[in-house]
Amino acid sequence: MNPQTYQPSHFQWTFTDGVAVIRLDRPERKNPLTFESYAELRDLYRELVYVPEVKAIVLAPNGGNFCSGGDVHDIIGPLIKQDMTGLLKFTRMTGDLVKAMRHCPQPIIAAVDGVSVGAGAIIAMASDMRLGTARSKTAFLFNRVGLAGCDMGACAILPRIIGQGRASELLFTGRSLGGEEAMQWGYFNRLVEPEQLEDEAMKLARRLAEGPTFANGITKNQLNHEWDMSLDAAIEAEAQAQAICMATKDFERAYEAFVNKTTPLFEGN
Repeated sequence: MNPQTYQPSHFQWTFTDGVAVIRLDRPERKNPLTFESYAELRDLYRELVYVPEVKAIVLAPNGGNFCSGGDVHDIIGPLIKQDMTGLLKFTRMTGDLVKAMRHCPQPIIAAVDGVSVGAGAIIAMASDMRLGTARSKTAFLFNRVGLAGCDMGACAILPRIIGQGRASELLFTGRSLGGEEAMQWGYFNRLVEPEQLEDEAMKLARRLAEGPTFANGITKNQLNHEWDMSLDAAIEAEAQAQAICMATKDFERAYEAFVNKTTPLFEGN
């Protein structure tokens, strides 16, 4: 994959100075997901494991909204007619999107404005950081359509972000979480004005892209794997991970920059 020439079929993609921007492209319907966009996003994140030129990713809103979840007509309607084999194929595919997001080494920043519900809330949840606006509305609304809240990793990831009790409330009720409350609960890293949201997300992404990207990938890997480790196992895993980072040229560059009182120029190796 060449990030300069990549042209997806079901969402927008731009790439500048190491930062990729992804935005769903159906603003007239608040950017719902389809079978095709799910699969194409999953395949993209899987491919990004092998694209070091992409150093950070921003998931951006479009038309004042982030994502309205699975398209009622293009997804939910057809699912009613599926047998169990077809349903499980779909739910595993959507879960694979979250797996791919978590396993790609690049940090993902969700810039959440307006509606972020259902699978749209999941995609923001699965990102590494979230910037939001006061007018944003986040809802894990599966319960409201007769489904369990345990969708695409929500019962594993959401409690780790906002706590078990708060996650339980959202997943059992499907109620909407406003921007201010989401900030208080720790769901958003910070709130910004809507007109500044993408600029702030890009500023953060560029900062990450200019950092030690190999080491950032190691950090993301350890954040994933240490969820179910004992403390002793986690400390040993981090000892090994840090030793690997100490063998990189970026570590040497940082030392030389410190000695020379200059800013290190990291190259991701």
